[in-house]
Amino acid sequence: MPHRSVLPPRLSDLRRALLVCAASALSAGALAAGCSAESLSGDPTGGNDGPSGSSGGGARCVEEGQGCPVSFSYQLHNEKSVELRGSFAPDGWEKGIPMQLDGVAWTTTLEVPSGTTIEYKFFVDGTTWVTDPVNPNKKPDGAGGENALVTASCATTANTCQPPGPDGGPPPDADPPAGTFDWRSAVLYFVFVDRFNNGDTSNDTPVPDVEAPANYQGGDFQGVIQKLDEGYFDDLGVNALWLTVPFDNPQVAGAGADGHAYSAYHGYWPSDLTKIEEHFGSEMMLETLVDKAHGKGIKVLLDYAMNHVHSASPLVTEHPDWFWPLDYNGKYCVCGDGCDWNNDYEQKRCWFRDYLPDWNFQNEQARAYSVNNAVDWIKKTGIDGYRLDAVKHIETVWIEDLRKRVDAEVDKLTGERFYMVGETFESGNRDILAKYVAPQLLDGQFDFPLRGVLVEKVLRRTGTMYELDDFLKTNDTYYNGVMSTFIGNHDLARVIQTALDEPWGAWDNGGNSNWESPPALPGGKAPFERVAVAFAFLYTTKGVPLVYYGDEIGMAGAGDPDNRRFMQWDGITANQTWLREQLSALGKIRKDHPALWKGTRTTVSVTQDTYGYRMSDGKEEVFVALNRGDVAGGVSGLPTSAKDLLTGATVAGPTVTLAPRTAMILIVE
Repeated sequence: MPHRSVLPPRLSDLRRALLVCAASALSAGALAAGCSAESLSGDPTGGNDGPSGSSGGGARCVEEGQGCPVSFSYQLHNEKSVELRGSFAPDGWEKGIPMQLDGVAWTTTLEVPSGTTIEYKFFVDGTTWVTDPVNPNKKPDGAGGENALVTASCATTANTCQPPGPDGGPPPDADPPAGTFDWRSAVLYFVFVDRFNNGDTSNDTPVPDVEAPANYQGGDFQGVIQKLDEGYFDDLGVNALWLTVPFDNPQVAGAGADGHAYSAYHGYWPSDLTKIEEHFGSEMMLETLVDKAHGKGIKVLLDYAMNHVHSASPLVTEHPDWFWPLDYNGKYCVCGDGCDWNNDYEQKRCWFRDYLPDWNFQNEQARAYSVNNAVDWIKKTGIDGYRLDAVKHIETVWIEDLRKRVDAEVDKLTGERFYMVGETFESGNRDILAKYVAPQLLDGQFDFPLRGVLVEKVLRRTGTMYELDDFLKTNDTYYNGVMSTFIGNHDLARVIQTALDEPWGAWDNGGNSNWESPPALPGGKAPFERVAVAFAFLYTTKGVPLVYYGDEIGMAGAGDPDNRRFMQWDGITANQTWLREQLSALGKIRKDHPALWKGTRTTVSVTQDTYGYRMSDGKEEVFVALNRGDVAGGVSGLPTSAKDLLTGATVAGPTVTLAPRTAMILIVE
């Protein structure tokens, strides 16, 4: 059952979908095979009161199990017959449903119970199995190929079943837009491509006159593919990857603020937005990576740096009016030097370095070029989302324009939600993050304020768990979107440094240890246990938990670039293995118990060092107990008899005693 055996090689899925949707007169209820109801009607609410059951007044509530029409389409390629086969019937793989030729596509529509996911293939001319080339949602078929997946849904959203939010829109805990993949269920792994795995040594050329910690070190797309094939991400329970910026960078050194020379190994100095960085591989290799990930049910996000380009970019010479001048009212407008990082006006025009010209997105031509480039890469690669860099440093209209294009040209054709998560480096003011999270802007942001509180209260053990609870009482409903939660990333000292018995006090260590005396891996187990407790919290509350590569084994590291050491694959200690196994267990638990990512959190117990809460989605209750302390501590308000999903042990409540630096995840037996 070869993948794409009938279709021409590498025509993007979205462009194929465009051809099929334009050529076939599918019903307004089409939810699969790349054509959604919205893509045909042009109405995000579902348009007329057609077979999908939606009405012009918006989506209605639909109970699980109610029948929904799901349409399938296969583009004509001189076939004489096409059957739909799959799990929609007990004998659906043996006895297919004949599809009818309508213009230039074969089509059929099934009535499928709402909420039911089916697997399917097309059986062509009675001889050839073909996996739907338009539907990006697939899983291995057990025979070396893939089956396509679709989940029947009669409504575009379940939000209308809940009371509206204060502004008349969906409440903060409302379900996301329809699609077979619910982004709330994601576990995101940040693959820092150059520092992850070297799969092709032929592209390892370093940049002259740059020290090794700040130079290219060999990681590439082929290395990521190798780890996909080995099942590394599957074992961790990861179902989404964030890859560093893939675009071509100049092979030159640039001065860092610390006086050291740097290369563009990180990808944030794009010079040619139409090409792939040769150190990472080729465009075809990136497409292969995405296909491999999709074959395992793993989504892929690309980091997109839209704030600036490198001065070597031809765009700077050809269109100087597309960029802000370095001189601003007599100021040398470098962020943090002549201009202010946080001033509402200056932060949108300051250059990050004097060789990184800042886009002027008040210029409509510049904005259109940039947005078009971002949309083109979605179509070329079939990616599922963007991590958008430095959101507060660009004009918000750029995000609005991108969302409109994505809604019209991506979501409506795939039937999925293209996830856009922003980076706004702001740890104190949640309003700054929240203003970008809206249906017409971002789906979410990385929750820096939560990260700050979690690190302080759980890892550094300052203050009390009462303070964590007080913060969460408002944070749980603060953002109208799907935020990403984290404790480590590439701009912060490695999280293990904050979990030491004597933790570091500043995010960048406030010195030169990132160059002169980088920290060693902790010898004791306690720091790894504290990190595991923090991850236990992330995996059992709302939001998309992020694992920064290497944090699953507690890699050590100071500030940039020491926090970006090459991934450790050999010489893993017992403590590192233990931590990785903890994250693997957490990933499985989160997948098996949806209440942990879509439920409502209720506090059941708080002390200075312990914390207990219940996650409930109306169908299931899961209890979580955390002890940050270095001595045993009690958590009350728990079931009288429950199973600890982390250990398999039976636990008697309603009060349990947790060992130092441990967590329990409990369900009633």
